[in-house]
Amino acid sequence: MRPPVTHSLIATLAARLGPAHVLTDATDVAPHLAETRGLYRGEALAVVRPRDTAEVAFAVRACAEARVPVVAHGGNTGLVGGGVPFGGVVISLARLDRVRAVDPLDSTITVEAGCVLANVQAAAEAAGMLFPLSLASEGSCRIGGNLATNAGGTAVLAYGNARELTLGLEVVLADGQVWNGLRALRKDNSGYDLKNLFVGSEGTLGIITAAVLRLHPKPVSKATAFLGLESARAALDAFGRLRDRLGPRLTAFEYVPRFPLEVVLRHLAGAVRPLDGDHDTYALVEVSSPGPDADEELEARLSELIESGLVADATLARSEAQGAALWRLRESLSEMQGYEGGSIKHDVSVPVSRVAEFLERATEACEAAMPGVRVCAFGHFGDGNIHFNLTQPVGAEKAAFLAEWPRFNRIVHDIVHAMDGSIAAEHGVGLIKRDELPRYKDPVALDLMRRLKGALDPHGLLNPGKVLAAQGAPEAFPAKGGRAASPA
Repeated sequence: MRPPVTHSLIATLAARLGPAHVLTDATDVAPHLAETRGLYRGEALAVVRPRDTAEVAFAVRACAEARVPVVAHGGNTGLVGGGVPFGGVVISLARLDRVRAVDPLDSTITVEAGCVLANVQAAAEAAGMLFPLSLASEGSCRIGGNLATNAGGTAVLAYGNARELTLGLEVVLADGQVWNGLRALRKDNSGYDLKNLFVGSEGTLGIITAAVLRLHPKPVSKATAFLGLESARAALDAFGRLRDRLGPRLTAFEYVPRFPLEVVLRHLAGAVRPLDGDHDTYALVEVSSPGPDADEELEARLSELIESGLVADATLARSEAQGAALWRLRESLSEMQGYEGGSIKHDVSVPVSRVAEFLERATEACEAAMPGVRVCAFGHFGDGNIHFNLTQPVGAEKAAFLAEWPRFNRIVHDIVHAMDGSIAAEHGVGLIKRDELPRYKDPVALDLMRRLKGALDPHGLLNPGKVLAAQGAPEAFPAKGGRAASPA
């Protein structure tokens, strides 16, 4: 039997939102308790599905008065445990899925937090514009979660992270008040930039319900190529030369070593080897142009790189279908890695100039720490973000390998820290990296973060235990039998 306060809260929510949108049955609640990788499994009193900002504010205010925690949910595609509830109420934003306005002259689109990213892209395209945020999960992730985690993706090189694409926000605060910051201004120096408190805060300071996003001119032409190179250092040199020659027209430079590519070719249905022969390193390159000449421009630049000996081989997509097939290889890397057994993942960043050095040092250190471990590193050379993943040795026991996750964290994160990098590049901190922060984050920065949390959420009810530790929060890597599942 539920405690009286819980029963009263659920009745209050059902009276305003409607019983059909206050889910308490275990079968209905279960899909909201674990994230994509199954790293953690939580628990919740209920899942509520408000239809608009006013109903979100009502739900948050009711929970605040009852001192019940709330966790906002978008597409539930997170990878760091940031959306897993450990008690309290889950507020699903799936019904807040309207495009409120598109303004081509202002180059903005105003959308609600529950809009699927692919639908935001489509609405921009229908207006002849481009919303450049692009992720492998764009068919299911929702824009509110993208903003709450400051998502990056494949186009950061040219257009920036989600933060750079955000002009204004609407946010429900911890006490149920609504901050209306939906402004499309490029210049506004009238005080603190409040929107950047919430972008990247992972739902711990407020719940984003709508946003004004920056649009860009839609390219007239695009060109995609797949390069074969002899090393990560050669790839970094090739990136530098392409950036120097192409400037902002270079919209993607994705690093793919041999092992991850072989994994995709083994397990992805319909995958075709893009180049003849084997190479140590590959790169997926995209060029966008305001004119019709993207193919010719990229082909000319690739010819220069091949003639100089920096690039061993390359293929240029001659159709949209061929380009999509090359991108499919890159976007399937993380999913296909799972077919090779246990995977220990690190989403890190270092200065662009040190990416190749990081790859060499981290690979050598991890291989020395566990003979047979298979480094499955790939990522975005243009912004220094590497997904430094480790695949279990052939024949190893999966659970025993995953139990080494904290040890490999120390190896990889120490190297990242020594290079003035970040242990949380684009997936956020969530739960899995929360206990790592005190080791690497500047103490003054951590203190400021705690002060902000205390000021905006004094009772610690917004997504408690994520980013910053809270009393009663689960461990990042709990002992067997804890409330969180073993990493998988």
